[in-house]
Formats: sequence, C-alpha cells, structure tokens
Amino acid sequence: MTNHHHPRTELFIDGQWVNPGGTDAIEVIDPATEQVCGAVPSGVAADVDAAVAAARRAFDPLISIAERRARLDAVITAMEKRLPGIAETITREMGAPVRIAQSVQTQVPLAVARGFADALAAFEFEERIGNSLVVREPYGVVAAITPWNYPLYQVVAKVLPAIAAGCTVVLKPSNEAPLSVFEFVDAVAEAGLPPGVVNLVSGPGRVIGERMSAHPEVDFVSFTGSTAVGSRVGELAGRSIKKVALELGGKSANVILDGADFATAVRVGVGNAFLNGGQTCMAWTRMLVPLSRYSEALDLVQQAAAKYVVGDPWDPATRIGPSASEAQYRSVLGFIERAPRDGARLVRGGAQRLRDVGYYIAPTVFADVDPDSELGQEEVFGPVLAVIPFRDTDEALRIANGTPYGLSGAVWAADDDTAIGFARQVQTGQLDINGGKYNPSAPFGGYKKSGIGRELGRFGFEEYLQTKSLQLP
Repeated sequence: MTNHHHPRTELFIDGQWVNPGGTDAIEVIDPATEQVCGAVPSGVAADVDAAVAAARRAFDPLISIAERRARLDAVITAMEKRLPGIAETITREMGAPVRIAQSVQTQVPLAVARGFADALAAFEFEERIGNSLVVREPYGVVAAITPWNYPLYQVVAKVLPAIAAGCTVVLKPSNEAPLSVFEFVDAVAEAGLPPGVVNLVSGPGRVIGERMSAHPEVDFVSFTGSTAVGSRVGELAGRSIKKVALELGGKSANVILDGADFATAVRVGVGNAFLNGGQTCMAWTRMLVPLSRYSEALDLVQQAAAKYVVGDPWDPATRIGPSASEAQYRSVLGFIERAPRDGARLVRGGAQRLRDVGYYIAPTVFADVDPDSELGQEEVFGPVLAVIPFRDTDEALRIANGTPYGLSGAVWAADDDTAIGFARQVQTGQLDINGGKYNPSAPFGGYKKSGIGRELGRFGFEEYLQTKSLQLP
C-alpha cells in the first residue's frame, strides 16, 4: 500500500479549521512499517479554552427535537460517505487488518450511530409523576476524550448521543490514532452544524485532557481509556463538581461450564480474546474451563488459535495486525516474558520477534494461569489468552469475580437458563449467553474499576440528559 503522509495542521474550533496556539506537531506512526504516516497539531490549553467557549456559545438548552434530529442525520449521512477512506486510515495509523477496519472499525460505528437515531426518535422527553412534570434537558458542554483502539467507534459513541441530546462537544482524540478522527470531523464540518456544536482539539493528554477535565465551563466529561487515567479525569472533574462517565479497562472471563458446547465456546472465546489484536477493553482474556475437561479445552484452544494469521494489515488473509504502537508492543511483550515466572505454561506463541519491521506479536496462549497472578489480574491489551481451570461452579464464579474489573464476559452452559443463572452472579456490565450476538443498542459499561455510566442506545443517550422536576399547582 502506498505510504500517504497527511499532516493535519489545523484544529476545528467554532465551525472553522484554525491554526493552533502552538507550532508543535504530533507524528503518527504506522505500526506495520514504523514510518511516519501523518501528523496532527499539538494543541495548548488556550486551544481548549477557545473550543469550550465556542461550545458554550453554541449551547441552547431549549433546542428543539427536530433540530437535534436534523443535526444527527446530517452527521450520519456525511460520515457514512467517508467510511471507506476512514477504514484505510485506521489500517494505516493503528494497524487494524483491512477485514477488521472495513467491518468492526467502521460498520459497527454506523450501526451505533443509527441506534442513537432510533433512541432519539422513540424517546419521551417529558412525563407526569403525580403533580410533577418531569422534563429531560441537554446536559450542556461535553468534553469527550477517546482512545486509539477503536478510534471511530469511540468518537461515535460519545459525540453522536451528545448531538442527539442537544449538547455541544469538545473532542480530544488519542495521539496514536487521531487521523481517522480528523476525517470524522471533516464529515461533521461537511454536515453544516452551527459553529461550536462540535470542536476538535488534539494534543498531549497531560495538557489537553487535563484542561478539558478541569475546565469550569465543561458540564460533563466522557472518557474512554486506562483505569489510571480515568481516575485522574475523575479527580480533576470532581474539583468543579461535573458529571463524569468512564469506560475503562477489563479482564473479562469467558466461563465454559460443564455441559456447554465446548467446540463452539472455545472457538468463539479465542476470537473474542484476539479481536483487534487483543486491543479491546471487552476482550475475553480469561478462559475458565472445568478441570475435568482441561486438556480437551487446551487442544481446542490450540486448534482455534492456529487460524489467527498475523501479518501485513493490508493482506485480506491477516486476522491480527501489529500492536498499535511501540509502547503498546513493549508493554505486551513484558507481560508475556513475566508470565512464566508466576507459573504460567506457554502453550502457543510467545515473545519471539515475528518480523524485522513492525510491532507484530504472535497470538499467545498460557495454561495453568494462577487467577491471582499478574496475567490473571491485569489487562494486557494484546493477543494473549489466559486459560484457567476450575473445580466447580462456585470456584468458577469466585475466579470470574476475582479481579478489580467488570466490563464484559461470557457464560456457556448446557442450557440458557443455567447460563443466565450463573451470569446474574457475575459482577460485570455485559455477558454473552451461549454465544448471544453483539447488540449496538444495548447498554455498554462497567462494574467496579471498569468504569461509571453506560454507552450506546437509549441508556447511552440518557447519560447526556439532565432531569428537572416542575411541581404543578
């Protein structure tokens, strides 16, 4: 594939592409070639202040439902036209294989966007409770801070419900994969929203993210990323008493109970561990299997993992591309190198260098993982699966619930009722029952240190609304 170098030199503030307050740029590295593939401005605190001021001026608490629908539809229409180009950009900037970039990375955001349009169309903004009229109003100015692993999806999951609710937005993309977000904002600009409704400021998190989180004129901060940074966002936001939604890490358990369809449960489980190169907060990175069927499960894991071809992300046969950045690559290799010291047994993959150039990691499987070890507790964010045996369902539940996280997971059993009964006891935001499929309108979010609040569909939309009671005479 030709190596396009697209430097973006301007920020989008108050309906215009404008020069940033500083002259520094952030280079974007293609993780497959280790070459610069683009650049974005390194904004300064004054750029955040200008964007927030524009968003505040653009905010109309009495905005009509019709106007919200018009804005939302215009953005979805403009975005949809650009999806093929955005998919190419995501492959280039974070290494997503073309088959993933053209499906999960771009078609899922489109489905999510349409889910918000449906939620807005069906929503009742007023209700009577006794002698009170309860009304739902837009929350205000939203700061949206998004990560690199699903760059378009994460932006759509925040910016579109904000628009649907009548809010205005200041958006900060990740520094690793910002180019696709700039292309999304090109679509927003084309959609012709009033100036200030959506603003884009790129730059270092410790400057831009911190100023957004602490800014007194921001009403709501929605952040997706690491638990450590989420904690910092919450701390800064708490000083000025603003709402915070956090979508953070995960260490999700795929629990395969005796009597389940093992072949399917393992195959789907390996897929959900390795999707997007394991760079997925909801990845099922722990596979829990009955001790009585442990060796059978490990054989099935090996067969399933063998199909995950690592390679050039532009090759349609590739299922796993490179890690998205050098820092991520080094972090994941560290986990793989340390795991055997805690007694884990490597059954596939490992820390070997796969290619001379590019941040490629072999899909890796460890058996005999201690649930309390680093690999049993910590989010790796790479293609690394931990297989953990359990003696009975009580132990399976204890292991499933035994991490600081609670974002996702799965339960497989002989019948749906058994699986649901187990799932009700798992402290996590969503669980797939016997292979139930992803629903872009169902609420998504975490228990425990996996976060606060919900995204997607009606529940995600409602996060962007404030509630007012009018007691009538």
